Amino acid sequence: MTAAGVLSNLDCEPWGGLVDVHAVKLLVAASHGTSSPAGQSAIGNLVRAVARSRPDLSVAEAFVDVQQPDVPTVLRGLAEHARIVPLLLSAGYHVHVDLDEAAAGNDGASVTRALGPDQRLVKVLARRLQESGLRRGDRVILGAAGSTDARAVADCETTARMLGKYLGMKVATGYISAVQPELKSAVAVERARIAKRRLAGRNARVVVATYLLAPGYFASLAAGCGADIVTEPLLVADQEPPAELVNLVLERFTRG
Repeated sequence: MTAAGVLSNLDCEPWGGLVDVHAVKLLVAASHGTSSPAGQSAIGNLVRAVARSRPDLSVAEAFVDVQQPDVPTVLRGLAEHARIVPLLLSAGYHVHVDLDEAAAGNDGASVTRALGPDQRLVKVLARRLQESGLRRGDRVILGAAGSTDARAVADCETTARMLGKYLGMKVATGYISAVQPELKSAVAVERARIAKRRLAGRNARVVVATYLLAPGYFASLAAGCGADIVTEPLLVADQEPPAELVNLVLERFTRG
């Protein structure tokens, strides 16, 4: 839906100094942006699924990088209060700086927290691992984008622990950029551990759980990390978005 198209059928209370999320009827779904057609399709499918699930809301799509329209442009085109939901897995620079600044420049706009960490993301990660044929004895690495913001890194580490608890096995972390351990190095470490300890016999494998929202450049880097198995991202272009992600976006809109 275009920025111009989100203005119809809004029913918002007058601005009174604080955002009443029950009165706000405009959800701005702010993703990173990607040049990948598959990634654009996957994110677009999620945004459309959110809109279908809440026909009482108007849903606008915006981006913090790469694609247009950016968030400030979308907000400037709106006459009503908006609530920005970051379609981002961790709360790093884009959430704490880009989106906070965009909201601060628009009276009545607010920003929710990032999607992760959250148990629903863990369930989708586990499903992707199951679809890939995860076996007991495999060594699992959470493959995340990485960030220079320590808060985002902490979010990823928390997700790895949550996934490990859900699976009943240790989950390491590896990052595609900005922070150590680098994903390829993490794969090499786990492969060495298999060789040294002969974990689960000679059939133990290194499996990367791709902790990326959608296909794109980082997903292609993850796929080339040297692991035996690399799962699909949370969203896949030719599939309906997981219900867990749709519900998570809507809960962030409602509860922050």
